[in-house]
Amino acid sequence: MADPSKSVTAPTDQDSFPRLHARTRRFSLGTPRGFTVAPDGSRAVFLRSRGGDDPVTCLWSIDAATGSERLLLDPAQLPGLPGEEDLPAAERARRERVREQAGGVVGYDTDAAVTTAVFALSGRPYLASLTGDPDPRPLDVGDVTAVVDPRLDPSGSRVAFVADRALHVHEIATGETRVLAAPDGDDVTHGLADFAAAEEMNRTRGHWWAPGGDALLVARVDESTVERWHIADPANPGRTPTVVAYPAAGTPNALVTLDVIALDGTRTPVVWDTGANEYLVTARWDPTGPLIVVQPRDQTALHVLTVDPATGTTTPLHTDTDPVWVEIVPGVPARTATGELLRVADDDGARRLFAGDTPLTDGSMQVRDVAGVDGDTVLFRASTEPTSIRLFSVVPGQAPVPRSPETGVHSGTLAGGTLVRGSQDLDTAPHTVLTTADGTEHTVTSHAADPGIVPRVAMHALGERGLRTAVLLPTGHVEGTSLPVLLDPYGGPHSQRVLSARNAFLSSQWFADRGFAVVVTDGRGSPGRGPEFERAIHHDLASPVLDDQVDALHEAAKLYPDLDLGRVGIRGWSFGGYLAALAVLRRPDVFHAAVAGAPVTDWTLYDTHYTERYLGTPAAKPEAYRRSSVIEDASTPPTGDRPNRPLMIVHGLADDNVVAAHTLRLSSALLAAGRAHQVLPLSGVTHMTPQEVVAENLLLLQVEFLRAALGA
Repeated sequence: MADPSKSVTAPTDQDSFPRLHARTRRFSLGTPRGFTVAPDGSRAVFLRSRGGDDPVTCLWSIDAATGSERLLLDPAQLPGLPGEEDLPAAERARRERVREQAGGVVGYDTDAAVTTAVFALSGRPYLASLTGDPDPRPLDVGDVTAVVDPRLDPSGSRVAFVADRALHVHEIATGETRVLAAPDGDDVTHGLADFAAAEEMNRTRGHWWAPGGDALLVARVDESTVERWHIADPANPGRTPTVVAYPAAGTPNALVTLDVIALDGTRTPVVWDTGANEYLVTARWDPTGPLIVVQPRDQTALHVLTVDPATGTTTPLHTDTDPVWVEIVPGVPARTATGELLRVADDDGARRLFAGDTPLTDGSMQVRDVAGVDGDTVLFRASTEPTSIRLFSVVPGQAPVPRSPETGVHSGTLAGGTLVRGSQDLDTAPHTVLTTADGTEHTVTSHAADPGIVPRVAMHALGERGLRTAVLLPTGHVEGTSLPVLLDPYGGPHSQRVLSARNAFLSSQWFADRGFAVVVTDGRGSPGRGPEFERAIHHDLASPVLDDQVDALHEAAKLYPDLDLGRVGIRGWSFGGYLAALAVLRRPDVFHAAVAGAPVTDWTLYDTHYTERYLGTPAAKPEAYRRSSVIEDASTPPTGDRPNRPLMIVHGLADDNVVAAHTLRLSSALLAAGRAHQVLPLSGVTHMTPQEVVAENLLLLQVEFLRAALGA
């Protein structure tokens, strides 16, 4: 098998790490991704840009027998496209929800045989053949503009897409385009996901074809009762603010319902108690029929329902309940070829995979997600050690089979016996391997840039809670030399920083090489340790996560005497930004400086599904919100016992996820309390920071601030 390290692009002498980090979108460009394997396993289609600093994503294929790769489509070579992408507002919002940082063909859909692909570029739908001559061509959909989320029916005869809030269907053979579901109100869309589903439930789509291509399951989203927030561009006061329907904690959600809509427009409403179960978590339509999952607002249950497409009647198939919350696991429910229901549920302290009521995994592994089903073979990811995420396959009635190395972080897709596996560990760059049913292996070429940094990571399980922690020292560090400490966590639910993956620590090593001992800890609330560890933050998003950072820091200092506990900084973004601000305000005895990026400071300003899972509603649990907010800490004037510490707050003014009001309220409270601080507003920047100059200088400004504050 080819050495994956031979397929990366080396940096030039002029490329500093911050510049490369920004230009390469955190070294994600040029990496193969988005694989679809043909049902017979003979080939796979995937996405990849032409280089490690090329943001234009192309469509490719690879032959499973020979390993030969073929460029199917380069958007830069298509005539009639503007030089810069002109994205519809709904597509910009979709990309923000999935944190998509590239351009070009960033998503596609295929027919069941994987012979044709459909995708959108600058709001126009395109078709391309995946066998023979690709012949990429735009679909003539008349005067319809701003096309979003085009989807092929299983036969490849029709394309469904959303434009102007309406669901359309295009007949490929005749060229006819018609509206299948028009919005019946100014605040109604058909065929798109609502904000809460896309941001928090991993559901980014809102229409699903029937296997026969004769009907669709279509989401109707009514945002008329959702609060309207206005996100202005203060750098350009002449621009009209963007109006966002934002379901903040304790306020109304969008009303989401479903219809089965036939090609002639006949509409059959899907019936469930939307009052008791207002969240549509996911939906799918397989040969056995439609399945949907709904959830009550308090998230203490997940109901799997079957749908009769002729009548819209729903029938309960399975329900999972928990007095705290039921976790949504990507990839389930699903069904095997023989119709067995696949689900993931918490049982005996572990997150386990089930076929019906039969467990397929034991309590030694924590199931992360189901990657796919190939006949009766289920491909899933699970951890026996939380710092590694391994691939397994299992056939009901048999034992799980490892499909990846034991350590590292792995993902994959499986069809026709052909497995495409993406992997990285602490010693190797991210790489992708295609393995056929007979064991033939091919490495898929990566054009990702070489970061020019090799992280030196020491992994530990610290303290009585076995907190998974990574420690990185400067390259060439001489033992006995005192080092300021920089904590570099995320620290919250749904995300891990301490993983056996090289690229997870590139920025941390860069900071270490600027003269810091970097400590990264996953505390309570983070995944991979089981339900009890995750639920330790229930009704308190502050104390457990902050205590774990402090405990890990002190335990690390016992192992590394060079860590200077009199000079401790912390940096983070999003929840990590919240944790950074919390640290210097609530524990100034431990933390001496912080950089808080896009911090959530007032949880009443964050969305319903995420916030209420952990804190309940503001009306029912006001103390939980007060306990978890940093505003009260910021409002207390500094004293000798609680001195003011240097704090830099960074926020994108165009952020529609963690809106800039979080930082403005924090800054106002700090000012009123006489607490000096810095605010760095980023004009035109969202929750992501893909702009090259912004991303590069953010790293440089952070290290300069921390060096000055900690005397590095």
